[in-house]
Amino acid sequence: MQIRSLTAFEVPIRLKKPVRHASHVRIGNETLIVRCELADGSVGWGEGLPRTYVTGESMSSVWRHLTATDFTPLADAVMADVPAAVRVLDGFRLAEVPADQGVPPRECFGNSVRCALELSLLDAVCCGVGQALGDLVFQLPEVAAVAERLDHVHYSGVVTSVSPAKQWLSAFRMKIFGFRQVKVKVGTDGIDDAACLSRLRARLAPDVDLRLDANEAWHLDSLVDHVRPLLPFGLSSLEQPVPHAEVSGLADVRKELGVPLMLDESLCCLEDAQRAIEQQTCDLFNLRLSKCGGFVSCLRLAAMAEQHGIGCQLGCQVGETGILSAAGRHFACNVGGIRYLEGSYDRFLVRDRLTKQDLTIRYGGFGPRLSGPGLGVTVDEGRVRAMAVRNETIFCR
Repeated sequence: MQIRSLTAFEVPIRLKKPVRHASHVRIGNETLIVRCELADGSVGWGEGLPRTYVTGESMSSVWRHLTATDFTPLADAVMADVPAAVRVLDGFRLAEVPADQGVPPRECFGNSVRCALELSLLDAVCCGVGQALGDLVFQLPEVAAVAERLDHVHYSGVVTSVSPAKQWLSAFRMKIFGFRQVKVKVGTDGIDDAACLSRLRARLAPDVDLRLDANEAWHLDSLVDHVRPLLPFGLSSLEQPVPHAEVSGLADVRKELGVPLMLDESLCCLEDAQRAIEQQTCDLFNLRLSKCGGFVSCLRLAAMAEQHGIGCQLGCQVGETGILSAAGRHFACNVGGIRYLEGSYDRFLVRDRLTKQDLTIRYGGFGPRLSGPGLGVTVDEGRVRAMAVRNETIFCR
């Protein structure tokens, strides 16, 4: 199998409602969609979501990467099976391009492009050999420690930064929908976090797992003071409480906080993970496919976490379409020990659906295993092309 063509699309995806947290208010996405066609006619799709405040990427930097990169080495490779495609991807490098002015450099720069390219190729090759994407987990020896086949998984609910009345409504919806775990966004100006948690605890069942996500809202010198009033509400973890530049200092305050710490914006690549382990700055990694550079890199990060006694959340980025939702489902249904799971909020959040299948979670956050080759979903190519504001063939044989 060889690549015949690679086509990139910039597709604006609208959300059904604004999503607010301490770092950003989002009403839609600039989404990268990549279509990969193989010489045998197999077609695969990938998705990436650039975030300047996470990986340093914007849609402008995405196009700089795509137009400056020589895809010939990738396209010239002959792949007999899916592990061979992984080896080809391991050897492929994007061109070095500058980030937007004022954006600090990170090792994860380009990860949304890597994710979209990787998923499109893996989806195509999997379709070509008649294999589900998730089966790849059992073909990579380096991730054997986390491989586990599951028939279904349960996703978490999320309460974003909203008014008191909407907090009550969110809590009611979480209870009615039967979520076992709920994540609460905290640290947003104008929101009383303790009052919010009190409302949620009063409405939700007492055994519902509550965890917090501060999205870099606080600073080391006042972190304990922010967290201490929230501890009585029975919290299972606190995600990214301080900006990336201050993360190394978390090692000194972890024991004072009284709640396990999770890294998100500061956990985007192998180098981030190695620093976190060496400096002992966290208890959990938040893995997100686009943020961390794709399916395989997230598998390797999960295996590293397992080796060092660190827990994992499989997160998602706001506004993922069915392409990333499907990839996340394959990951979740084939990796054991995931502590928390986010994603597949499709119909609840995304106005513009690109897949013909509806992957929205069911009652209780239930998500069944996907069947069929590749991602197991059919992308509406006509809709992608109609919605795209820019599309370019970045390689064609």
